[in-house]
Amino acid sequence: MSSNELFPLASEQPEAKSIAHIVRQYAKYWYLFVLSIGICLGVAYFYLKYLAVPQYSIYSTVLIKEDKNSSSAATAETFNLNLFAPSKNFNNEIEVLESNGLMERVAVNLGLTTTYHRLGRFRNVELYGDSLPIHIVVGKLSPKVINKSILLSLKQDNAFTIEEEGKSTLYHFGQLIHRPYGDFTVLADSTLKSPVNALNNVLIVGFHSPVVVAGGFSQQLQIVPLSKEATVLKISITDALPQRGRDIINELVKVYNSEAIEDKNLMATNTIHFLDERLGSLTKELTGVEKNVERYKSQNGVTDVTTQATNYLEQASDYNKKLSDWEAQIDVLKSIESYLNTTTSQAQLVPSTLGIQDQTLLGLIGKFNELQLERERMLRTTEPGNPLVMNMNQQLDNLKTNILENLRNIKNGLLITSNNLRASSGLFKSRIQKVPVQERELQDINRQQETKQKLYLFLLQKREEAGLSLAATVANTRIVDTATSSDYPIKPSKQIVYLVALLIGCLLPFAGIFSKDLLNDKIQSQQDIAALTATPILGELVHNTQDNLVMIPGNRSPLAEMFRLVRTNLHFAANGQDQRVIMVTSSMSNEGKTFFSLNLGATLALTGKRVVVLEMDLRQPALLQALGTMQPVGITDYLLSGSYTIQDVVHASEQATNLFVMSAGKLVANPAELMMSPKLGYLIHELRERFDYVIIDTAPIGKVADAFNLRAYVDQTVYLVRYNYTLKSQLGIIDNVFVNHKLPNPLIVLNDMRLSTREGYGYGYGEDKNKKHFFSRATTSAS
Repeated sequence: MSSNELFPLASEQPEAKSIAHIVRQYAKYWYLFVLSIGICLGVAYFYLKYLAVPQYSIYSTVLIKEDKNSSSAATAETFNLNLFAPSKNFNNEIEVLESNGLMERVAVNLGLTTTYHRLGRFRNVELYGDSLPIHIVVGKLSPKVINKSILLSLKQDNAFTIEEEGKSTLYHFGQLIHRPYGDFTVLADSTLKSPVNALNNVLIVGFHSPVVVAGGFSQQLQIVPLSKEATVLKISITDALPQRGRDIINELVKVYNSEAIEDKNLMATNTIHFLDERLGSLTKELTGVEKNVERYKSQNGVTDVTTQATNYLEQASDYNKKLSDWEAQIDVLKSIESYLNTTTSQAQLVPSTLGIQDQTLLGLIGKFNELQLERERMLRTTEPGNPLVMNMNQQLDNLKTNILENLRNIKNGLLITSNNLRASSGLFKSRIQKVPVQERELQDINRQQETKQKLYLFLLQKREEAGLSLAATVANTRIVDTATSSDYPIKPSKQIVYLVALLIGCLLPFAGIFSKDLLNDKIQSQQDIAALTATPILGELVHNTQDNLVMIPGNRSPLAEMFRLVRTNLHFAANGQDQRVIMVTSSMSNEGKTFFSLNLGATLALTGKRVVVLEMDLRQPALLQALGTMQPVGITDYLLSGSYTIQDVVHASEQATNLFVMSAGKLVANPAELMMSPKLGYLIHELRERFDYVIIDTAPIGKVADAFNLRAYVDQTVYLVRYNYTLKSQLGIIDNVFVNHKLPNPLIVLNDMRLSTREGYGYGYGEDKNKKHFFSRATTSAS
């Protein structure tokens, strides 16, 4: 059976014990955890009570009307006037609603560029709407002002003071105030008879740029579709003031509808203007043609078509009708081409193609009008010199050129077709040579009249359609659910804040204790030893508050029971072998070697064995001082002089039966060399024969090499490690000894265990005249 099986390390014990040890290690600092948790919860309560600004969720749902359902689209579909019903992309409408430009108009309309705060003890409270005792009307504000704040104090007698830059000026309500950053007027709420008593008389008034304000609210705004199948949007915003949030959402929808209606009306108005101009000119042209017919018939006496040309005219009527239709389309194209050539401003929309079915021309005009509307919308918030606007101007010019080129191509095609029709008509004209020239000329005049009449009726119809579209323009959206705010704040969450405070309260002392233990370079537990060396652990001893020699008959203290356990483990470690010479050493001084040597010897002597303890620490002997006795001669005297025998240096202990001691003797200059004397080997050999156990108390191997000189004479080595005293780095010494077998059978004894090192467990029973006491393992120990 191996020593590790006899004396399991903490790392070899069940995991549950390691966890229990960790829990006990931190549980002894319970007061730190209670204090930290209490402070963190108090800070959380103070934050929620005085510092946190509650945030409410305000939401509304709106329906984005589809083109086929809107009244303007229905009107356009009825009259085939697609110009006034542009197609809408659902995602594009969401982007428009989320745009900063739209939010800027909302901020300006609601006066959100001016903020009001009431001075508070811990934080300033923002005021809005009905809670405002005053209202500021801004007449002019410098564009350079981004965030400007003034301190406004309400006074009696309809007066107030403005404090800025350390100067206070008195004003009256309704007075126009001129400041370098702008002009404004302060008005008092008519419902407050005494604003000074109704509210704190000190307000912080802030003037902000619309761009900054819009950007802040846009970040809080969320617009998402409720489902993939429906065109219903949920508009929500998070704000500290529910009334302001509701106003923002309602105004946002209102402004969005207003802009959409403005776009539609602009297109319809421009088309109506174009149609009015064309109808006016056509009226004059038609009147002139009719007068020509009247004049021609009067001059030539023509009243009816001759019977000779009746049959030919019937056959040619179809050609004439087609020719009339083509000429009408050519006139329309000429009108549009003339309109584009005479229109110098880029702000004009291209009118409807008025029946032309060429898809390329329709696409170019639609793209031109769409880009023109986008340019007009951008100019509302952007200077004309903006690169985006200039880029749009270039695109408009290119589109205009393409439209003109397309018009010319279509017109040329129509002219070719018209020429062909005229050529076909000429075949019939040649057959009616007998028809008077007057009749032919009259026919030409009538054809012109018919063309003008058709064009006039066509434009008149489109004029009525445009007027109907303008009158029937409705909003793009319909509010499904009005803006509503949550009854309770959504932020900050009290549960989350308190939970975070509780976690921080637990983590702070944990981190502090962990850091303290991490920075501690001294042995604190068995786990430290297990992590640094594989040397078996023989046992451990609790802190001692008794005499140096505690192993006396009748002592049932925990420390005495621990020595008995060490004695038992020592027998198991021998495993039936003759291991009677035991050397005790450590890393450095004051780790309890002498105390352990004496009490181990006394523990073995209690079993009836004869035990001798040798004080081989020839540099700093402390054995006699621990026993409180004086001996004239010792080991050095025996080794250096031939006049002393073993009986002269071995003395029986007065405190314990069967326990003998040998003091170090007088100090010498060469203790290491003295230990290499053959006489020392003879001494230990003789003591092995005369005693059952020989315990050698040596100097620390971490400082001197004296103990290694005794390697040949010892059977077992006990290495003392003192809790909270021995450095972790010094365990490398015993690990090197164990791995390289520098000393025989090394075993570790843990000394000076306190409550801070290991939680106590019942270990022994102490006898008291009439009752038994259960001793905690952490009550007393050796030092």
